[in-house]
Amino acid sequence: MWRSIRRPPSFSLRTTCSQSLPNSTFLSFSSPLPKPQSSSFFTPAKTLPFIATSWPSTVILWTFNGGRNTSRNIAARCISSFPTPQPNMAVDWNDAVSCSEVGDGGEDNNVDDRTLEEDTKRSIPVRAYFFSTSVDLRGLVEQNKQNFIPPSSRMTNYVVLKFGNLASSPGPGAFISGSDCCFMVVYQYGSIVLFNVCEHEVDEYLKIVEKHASGLLPEMRKDEYEVREMPTLNTWMQGGLDYIMLQFLNIDGIRTIGSVLGQSIALDYYVRQVDGMVAEFTDINRGMEKTGTFTMDSKKLFQIVGKANSNLADVILKLGLFERSDIAWKDAKYAQIWEFLRDEFELTQRFASLDFKLKFVEHNIRFLQEILQNRKSDFLEWLVIVLISAEIVISLYDLIKRSL
Repeated sequence: MWRSIRRPPSFSLRTTCSQSLPNSTFLSFSSPLPKPQSSSFFTPAKTLPFIATSWPSTVILWTFNGGRNTSRNIAARCISSFPTPQPNMAVDWNDAVSCSEVGDGGEDNNVDDRTLEEDTKRSIPVRAYFFSTSVDLRGLVEQNKQNFIPPSSRMTNYVVLKFGNLASSPGPGAFISGSDCCFMVVYQYGSIVLFNVCEHEVDEYLKIVEKHASGLLPEMRKDEYEVREMPTLNTWMQGGLDYIMLQFLNIDGIRTIGSVLGQSIALDYYVRQVDGMVAEFTDINRGMEKTGTFTMDSKKLFQIVGKANSNLADVILKLGLFERSDIAWKDAKYAQIWEFLRDEFELTQRFASLDFKLKFVEHNIRFLQEILQNRKSDFLEWLVIVLISAEIVISLYDLIKRSL
């Protein structure tokens, strides 16, 4: 213990950021330490540089002079966990000392880039189109026999055409993604589903079907989806937002996915048709609300009745919305895909909405038919009254003439 202290102790701090060697060597002095002073106070020490190492560190050296022959050096070392070196710096006690991370994350970025690149290569674009209400499948197959893939089930309302490398067949040993193979699934009710076809090549494939299509629509409906092949996937399939991931995609998978997408894009067209009828009846009801009457002849009403009935029949019969795929019946793997896609595109809910709108149309049709029938009945009643009145007038005239 020191009894005599002439002035308060002064502090001097020097820090240096350096790196440590993997072995036991820590310090390398660039100059000898100063000799201890006779007075009792802290004196500044030399900044101790370190040999370049793999771990950045900060060394603080305190020199304490406690008396005539007493001098103590205390070295404190702070090791940082940052993997990259930092420049040397020296600060005083009043300066702010800050630590910053210098990690650039290069390795993680490379891993993410590789993963993204791999996902891009394994991605298969799927595009569905609906531009006609009927397609002659027999004529289509006759002109594209070299591209036709024979069916594997009893379903006859669609055909599958393959373009590109016709020798290879997609399966566990061959992947569609990254290859020049592309597939087109054409349905009799007018839907076309393209697999692995670039957007700028779509028109060429649609022209092949357009030659055999009838009932072309003024506006073509379009929808897009994505299939990803992942051979290292733990399960057979894994669903995502606007995509489905499979271990591999083969012909049965193309048929299963195409059936749901073809039904979805066609159902969208029929829903819009029913929406148009609902809007028309809504305008009629608003007009009746204002004027108390409506102007529509029976011919126009019967046309709406026929349109509503034909749309419902097409959805149930042509689309086969409630018919399960034969491939899904045979294999549980494709049944899983079929059920997932039906839930993804909400086919059941959309049909329920379509059915509800058709009931609204049917209710309005029945109401307007009753009004038109009442109008006709009123006209006949007035006609009978006029005829009876005319007969009475003629009878009176005849009696008067005879009495004269």
